[in-house]
Amino acid sequence: MKQYIDLSHTIEDGLVTYKGLPAPIICDYLSREESRKHYAQGTEFQIGKIEMVSNTGTYVDVPSHRYSDGKDLNETAIDKLAGLDGVLFQMNHSQQAIDETVFYNFDLKGKAILISTGWDRYWNTEQYYERHPYLTENAAKYLVEQQAAVVGIDSVNIDDTSGNTRPVHTELLGNEILIVEHLCNLNKLLDKQFLFYAVPPKIKGIGTFPVRAFAEVVS
Repeated sequence: MKQYIDLSHTIEDGLVTYKGLPAPIICDYLSREESRKHYAQGTEFQIGKIEMVSNTGTYVDVPSHRYSDGKDLNETAIDKLAGLDGVLFQMNHSQQAIDETVFYNFDLKGKAILISTGWDRYWNTEQYYERHPYLTENAAKYLVEQQAAVVGIDSVNIDDTSGNTRPVHTELLGNEILIVEHLCNLNKLLDKQFLFYAVPPKIKGIGTFPVRAFAEVVS
């Protein structure tokens, strides 16, 4: 039996993912009760309607999120986000700025680099947005040098949000290294070898969207 570990938060009506952005509205477009008017007795359906910004829940950023000429979701190949060898980095809970030294002496080329900070324990609380862990610009540059494929983190942003620059997004997405933010349950991957998956829908003109991120444990 294959073992899968879910690394995604649940999206629900009213959920705030990133402070300042609107929460999703999830409701019926066609309710079961209404559908009964259109079908034979005993037959009913529900068609849902979702209104949300693309930065909702656990999501992936691809180059067009940062760059007008960058690849969008439609142009991002499946193999950029599916079945990638994963490498987990477990951070001390008190460590806010994560620098490049964390990644020294590891083979990162073509890998999904997942950074476990434990910050997901604050999900859906005010604490989640304050003094969260993030990568430094030098860390991002090192990951570019080492040719990582994807970098994911279990906090509100991979960049320091105390200012208005986003050097990590700039470096990684500028080199077509994808970013997955708002992961969870990364502690369940400790001491495991795994493959990482975080595939979004194939949408033209959008550079970020929710994913069902998960790990397939291989040993």
